[in-house]
Amino acid sequence: MTIAKTIANQIGNPALFMLGAKNLIDHGDALSFRVRGSKAVNYIKITLTPADLYTMEFGKVWGSKYTVKNVEDGMYFDMLRDAIERNTGLYTSL
Repeated sequence: MTIAKTIANQIGNPALFMLGAKNLIDHGDALSFRVRGSKAVNYIKITLTPADLYTMEFGKVWGSKYTVKNVEDGMYFDMLRDAIERNTGLYTSL
């Protein structure tokens, strides 16, 4: 199983569906995707670090411009959904 698939499984398919995740891209050691419905961010990249922790980058893509809105380091897998909710304002579970 690739790192990107593992990250997607840790977030969960229902959460990805609720975020309207699209354009999931495998970067080798990272997973990135676009989200719909958030006014704050529309792009998330989750990277596995050598310390077996995650770095999450939240950004806004507008045309050919990309702006990083927030970066969170040192995240454990069980903290991913909370960080997504905090930065996007969208829920990942009912």
